[in-house]
Amino acid sequence: MKGIREAKQAVREHVWTLLDRNNITPRGAAGSIPAFVGADFSAARLADHPSWQAAQILKAVPDRAQMPVRARALEEGKRVYMAAPKLAAQKPFFLLDPETLPLPVQEAAERHTAAKYARPVDIDEMLPVDLIVCGSVAVNYQGVRLGKGAGYSDIEVALLQEAHLIRSNTLIATTVHELQIVDETLPEAEHDFRVDLIVTPERIIECAPYRRPSGIIWQSLSPETIEAIPALASRKP
Repeated sequence: MKGIREAKQAVREHVWTLLDRNNITPRGAAGSIPAFVGADFSAARLADHPSWQAAQILKAVPDRAQMPVRARALEEGKRVYMAAPKLAAQKPFFLLDPETLPLPVQEAAERHTAAKYARPVDIDEMLPVDLIVCGSVAVNYQGVRLGKGAGYSDIEVALLQEAHLIRSNTLIATTVHELQIVDETLPEAEHDFRVDLIVTPERIIECAPYRRPSGIIWQSLSPETIEAIPALASRKP
């Protein structure tokens, strides 16, 4: 595992440097899911895909890079589940429902505003998800992705998978800049999920179907991580 972690971090550092060198990340890329120039075009391109058009309920990450996706979904009347910071709340997700939000959807899509106005929900209160949108630091053409290293996206997907809130035909998409796509094998652990769609401002790449982890891989989680996330601590066998 140590070797995988170090290999992943080396790729992240390379991509962060590449993005900053090319002025793709106005706020700086290091240590983050990069908020890239053209993120709104990626959201618009994703909205043209049949999986988006058929979806009524999305699960989207709270990162700034995916804010245009959340805003677009709310504008189109879709409901959005967004994770609470570090999944640290007793109810680990927020429900953004455009029919009940008391403010314009562009404001509601901002993560700090969403956390203030959206309704917190526990996993057993959630409905099945039609489409998942995640952020990435790097991704390859096989759909292997790297996040920023905290592992929260993997835990979110595993929790939904274990609760049967993800169907076999539920796609996972990531919105990224072209420079975040790498043409090489990426290090991958047992608990990592792959994406089905890679969406950039210029194109959509459809990846080959891939088996996902069936749920939480407990041996991949430290006791400290489990203790810090109530949704894990309450489900630990």
